[in-house]
Amino acid sequence: IQMRRKRNMPALPENLKYSVVLRIRQSERMSNEDVHSHPIVELQEKIQPEVMELVKQQRLQRLCEGTCFRKTSSRRRQDRFWCCRLSANHKVLHYGDLEEANQGAVSYESLQEKIQVSDIKAVITGKDCPHVKEKGALRQNKETQELAFSIVYDSDEYLNFIAPNKHEYCVWIDGLNILLGKELTSDLTKSDVEILLSMEMKLRLLDLENIKIPEAPPPIPKEPSDYNFVYDCN
Repeated sequence: IQMRRKRNMPALPENLKYSVVLRIRQSERMSNEDVHSHPIVELQEKIQPEVMELVKQQRLQRLCEGTCFRKTSSRRRQDRFWCCRLSANHKVLHYGDLEEANQGAVSYESLQEKIQVSDIKAVITGKDCPHVKEKGALRQNKETQELAFSIVYDSDEYLNFIAPNKHEYCVWIDGLNILLGKELTSDLTKSDVEILLSMEMKLRLLDLENIKIPEAPPPIPKEPSDYNFVYDCN
């Protein structure tokens, strides 16, 4: 009866075969055991600046593509929109009103207003933004507060934003911090860096699969007594 049951058992799916499961377990074991080893930590520290630079380039590219924002209004229905774009040389923010939200790519020429990046003094977020303080509806809406930010430029001038979602909020805050020479601290940056760093580490360690990585490098051998064995190319 047992033999008959075994014969009637369906074949295992490809992702559950022993060889596949073994390879996955070996990879997980390598990740768990070697992630804190000194060579792995050194490699991560070397790669991380490259990954961070890639994230910064992506953020600035997104600002150059531009984003459509809703205009803040005391009315319940907010049907007016505006767009803001960073110039290709990262020196000017162009912005202006839009007739509708989704009208495709907005040209720099159609955005009549602009702010020099060198004139930006600071970026304010959340309930400290002037448009959140002034408008009671925004002040009472916690979800909107989390998407609000303002650019302070010249002396007391403000450009006020309400991001369409949390992702765009993080992209703009990161991008503005890059322009101001500040660190990136958003949750989106942390997530992107972790994902990219993990992928890059796996690619670089691909040839070392199933090889035990030593905690310390091997000792450097002593110098030979002479170098007569060196071939003179001349």
